[in-house]
Amino acid sequence: MMPHSTANTPDELTGQSYSTSESESPSDQMDADVKAAMESISYTDVGTGEATTEPPSEKTFGQELESTDDSLQAEVTALTEANTALKAQLEDVSGQYRRLAADFENFRKRTQKEKEELEVNIKGSTLKALLPVVDNFDRARSQIKPQTDAEMNIHKSYQGVYKLMVDCLKQLGVSVMRPEGQPFDPNLHEAVMREPTDAYPEGTVIEDLMHGYQLGEKVLRHAMVKVATAPEPDSTESPAEAEETP
Repeated sequence: MMPHSTANTPDELTGQSYSTSESESPSDQMDADVKAAMESISYTDVGTGEATTEPPSEKTFGQELESTDDSLQAEVTALTEANTALKAQLEDVSGQYRRLAADFENFRKRTQKEKEELEVNIKGSTLKALLPVVDNFDRARSQIKPQTDAEMNIHKSYQGVYKLMVDCLKQLGVSVMRPEGQPFDPNLHEAVMREPTDAYPEGTVIEDLMHGYQLGEKVLRHAMVKVATAPEPDSTESPAEAEETP
């Protein structure tokens, strides 16, 4: 067996010498030094500042997954609450819009009705003032009996004017009442005469004394009429009834 020997080998860069061993290489010596340094390192506890030889514990994958799940659940809850609040706000705004639309529709209908009524009233008051002129033309047609050709020409001329006026009234919606033979209606007729008769039922219009006119549903002038009434019983007694009387 050969004896263990060492030799001093000078360093080429520094000129110093170091000892080498035949049984130990430089890499083995480095591994030993690193191992010794790792064993001598001590860990310090962050909370207490004391040295410890055990490394701090790390979170497991399951713990990290649970923490992420809790965070997502909280975010979903917040979004759900925000969505509920927005739905309630939308419902409130929609209700306000529906009420506003209904109020506007009612206002539009009321305004349109008032406009139509005002138009009918103005037109009616204007046409009512012309009715006496129509009455005079009507009386002239019924009372005047032309005898000569000249009178006939005059009669035809003003009757043409009368016809033109009647046509204009019809175009404006004016209609003449025809109450003869109809039951008396106080909303349309004005009874100026009554006549006892058996020819008509009681309460029937038997003669139109002055024409009544309507503008659509509106009465411009009530018709002046004669109404039939029941005949009065005869007050004279027969001879047989007189004999029976004590």
